[in-house]
Amino acid sequence: MDGFDARVPVISSGRSFRVWITTFGALSWSGFRRYATYRQATIAGAFTNTVFGFLRCYVLLAVAAGAGAAKPGGYDGAQLATFVWVGQGLLTVVALWGWTELSQRIRSGEITADLLRPVHPVLGYLAPDLGRAGHAMIFRFLPPLAVGALFFDLYGPSRPYTIPLFALSIVLAVVGSLGIRYLVNATAYWLHDARGPMILWTLAGGFLAGLYFPLRFLPDWLAVTLWVATPFPGLIQTPLDVLVERDPPGRQMALVGLQALWAAGLLALAVLVQRRAERRLVAQGG
Repeated sequence: MDGFDARVPVISSGRSFRVWITTFGALSWSGFRRYATYRQATIAGAFTNTVFGFLRCYVLLAVAAGAGAAKPGGYDGAQLATFVWVGQGLLTVVALWGWTELSQRIRSGEITADLLRPVHPVLGYLAPDLGRAGHAMIFRFLPPLAVGALFFDLYGPSRPYTIPLFALSIVLAVVGSLGIRYLVNATAYWLHDARGPMILWTLAGGFLAGLYFPLRFLPDWLAVTLWVATPFPGLIQTPLDVLVERDPPGRQMALVGLQALWAAGLLALAVLVQRRAERRLVAQGG
């Protein structure tokens, strides 16, 4: 971590806010630099997301054309194209799949080293994950969106606060995603192998988050139930609906507020699960 002291101060309520921010920023920067080293994987991933963007965009535009004058799910053609291309970029930023670091460290026993660090494990993974998301915003989000804007008519927000609200919604989506991924990985504390829960999450996550198609295509009662009773729409569907201004201003802000509640709740639940897991480690002599 160039420019930072190698000694990482303790993140705790007893420390000053400046020290807290410095440490959190150092950990976030380390996450950014870690993913910046995988240049070939970044280029290959952006290319793959772009190819799948064309496939998904033509499918949804065919649905819009088949609906005639009606708007499927309340979206017009430009909103659906924006939904696809921005969603292809968000897929990597939010990182629904592929994160197994915590479960592997639990399985190997290396998690005991994490518990000795002066940073709570949840914060110790959240800060680098925000750095990873920052790297993905530059190198995985923008390229597919630029290609989409080149070949399709995308929706341009008309409300002045939509872009800042969209940015806030992305941050909340990343925090909520880390909370869910942490909980799925933490099942390894009890199961010793989290591959089963991870496969279940991989199969269900894209559908429940609105990645494959807008959740507004579902019956109203099912879409509302998913939105209110689960955190999943907040990972992909809410940021995209905010950007394409699918709802009136009041509901647009209410969706982000609900997203914030779920993100805070998931982090709190991750902290609680981690505390229970540490008691289990002590009971087993770990």
